[in-house]
Amino acid sequence: MAEGRRAGPVVLALVAALAAGGPLLGLDPFATDVGRALAPPSAAHPLGTDHLGRDVLARVIAAARVDLGIAVAASGAAALGGTLAGALAGLAGGGAARIAARGADLIMVFPVYLLALVIVLAMGNGVGAVIVATAVVNLPYFLRLAAAVAAAGRAGPRVDAARMAGMGRGAIIRGILWPDLWPLVLTQGAVTTGWAMLNAAGLSFIGIGVAPPAAEWGIMLSEGARHAAAGAWWVAAAPLGALVATAWACHATAEAIRVRA
Repeated sequence: MAEGRRAGPVVLALVAALAAGGPLLGLDPFATDVGRALAPPSAAHPLGTDHLGRDVLARVIAAARVDLGIAVAASGAAALGGTLAGALAGLAGGGAARIAARGADLIMVFPVYLLALVIVLAMGNGVGAVIVATAVVNLPYFLRLAAAVAAAGRAGPRVDAARMAGMGRGAIIRGILWPDLWPLVLTQGAVTTGWAMLNAAGLSFIGIGVAPPAAEWGIMLSEGARHAAAGAWWVAAAPLGALVATAWACHATAEAIRVRA
């Protein structure tokens, strides 16, 4: 467990570095060479090529940029919206807290992928739709977390003293609640990033997320699955390994944050 907590942030940092610095490596994820289609791993192509002769390593790195970008954007949007709404509702109490809780329940009662599917179909395929869908399905977790902290703080002497001193809700959230909230939000954000990545890849895998020919792990898995039975295992194995390793790294990072906070 301790080793995982140490390795998780390292793996996540490595993936982020590859995603950010991928273009500097000079690898083209879209260059095709049908004469070398489904070539196994070699010195020229360390992870082999796909059915169009595209370099799998180049596409895995390019896909990291897409999937990690979607996951971080969706997690950040869910964290911002959910934490703010939950903190305000928790501080207000009464009807506002009940409305926020019922709103979170309404979102959470739907299966995650079904709700995300409906949102993406309504908005149309694309990165933006996947980000919105993923943010919406994860927003209740941050809302409930912030509402619980705010409700506990509302009953405490610090918030009472701040209100008597004339501090507004924004100042109370920043000055009194945030020190208790940020480790929890950061931990939940790391977990959500991992789940958001799996959600984005899952949507693309079934053809309603990011559209081909974009390099994206879910798309690569979908394309690779068609050729795995013919022996071209590397086409699907590479994106699957990258997706699983990165999702694990997000959860291990969350655990590391929780322990240190």
